[in-house]
Amino acid sequence: MKTALVTGGSRGIGNAICIKMAEMGFYVLVNYKGNVTAAQQTLEAIKQNGGNGELLQFDVSVKEEVDQALGVWIEQNTDKSIDVLVNNAGIKEDTLMMWMSNDQWNNVVNTSLNGFFYVTKLVLNNMLVKKFGRIINIVSLSGLKGMPGQTNYSAAKAGVIGATKALAQEVGRRGVTVNAIAPGFIKTDMTEGLDEKTLKALIPVNRFGTPEEVAHAVGFLASPEASYITAEVLSINGGLYS
Repeated sequence: MKTALVTGGSRGIGNAICIKMAEMGFYVLVNYKGNVTAAQQTLEAIKQNGGNGELLQFDVSVKEEVDQALGVWIEQNTDKSIDVLVNNAGIKEDTLMMWMSNDQWNNVVNTSLNGFFYVTKLVLNNMLVKKFGRIINIVSLSGLKGMPGQTNYSAAKAGVIGATKALAQEVGRRGVTVNAIAPGFIKTDMTEGLDEKTLKALIPVNRFGTPEEVAHAVGFLASPEASYITAEVLSINGGLYS
């Protein structure tokens, strides 16, 4: 059975991606940072749908935790290999740059950008040896367009977009594809505080997206049929920005 690792897999988009990967037949590693209840609920949903997986707790922004949890898992599970990596973990600490603290900058950049590096570096070698792999990075409309109050988040996601395009050129010959998905406004707990009524009027399809719509796109990019698609950024934003 092939294995998929989804970082930040316990809630929202990550939860939907975990369930989608399980539906496609993957053994799912559900990474989470601290919300064990939500992570357990995700794993239970996977099993109720006939899939299987396990929880893997670590903070993607802390290299020592990544090495200890993910590195040890890789060493101890030689019968399994991570064929699909979905770098989904990310946080927001929105404020105008003139008021932004060093911690607000570092926390956001470390989670999205450094987390991408720490996790991907550990997983990549086996993909290259097997000559197969799918790396899918969940970025954001903010990383393409830039959003006021999100200088840190926009910088972090734009950095992952650049890394996606560069890494794709390094590993394409070994059967590994690297793509990014840039969601716009998706109905999750991260968008609960937004004025949905006002914002959806700006979106051509006149609604927020769903986590399942993002997960479906991840599933396609993870499939063998997507083997000729790499270094791409797929926007899922209802036509808000292209």
